[in-house]
Amino acid sequence: MARIKLQLPDNFSFSVKIPVRISDLNYGNHMANHVYLEMIHESRMQFFAQFGYSEKDLAGVGIIMGDVAIVYKQECFYGDILTIEVGVADIGLRSFDLLYRFLKQDESLVCEAKTGMVCFDYVARKTVNVPEEFILKTGKLG
Repeated sequence: MARIKLQLPDNFSFSVKIPVRISDLNYGNHMANHVYLEMIHESRMQFFAQFGYSEKDLAGVGIIMGDVAIVYKQECFYGDILTIEVGVADIGLRSFDLLYRFLKQDESLVCEAKTGMVCFDYVARKTVNVPEEFILKTGKLG
């Protein structure tokens, strides 16, 4: 039983499909733990790109990951094509959460995840406010 409980929305506004490659497998012949984090990163980049953003330029500020949680529900194997849904939640003064749901082709749940993203000025090396533009574009997305 999972010790971490994530509250994900019923519907997400963005999704991307990513296949499980042979190099994604570990000695158990299923997708390795670190690959989930890599796929989270890729789906996050594609989510931001739809708005013209990147991790170094989110409406004028950078972002840095403050925390991550992954709750595994089932294994993935070579050839699975995963749909990764992404949404924004809990926008605060200097941070926000991104929520992720991984689904197999049959729509069965693979995992749920959350990354806590902090707005960050890489030159001054300090946290900064979440840009209003980002809030307006994404704040109501699930």
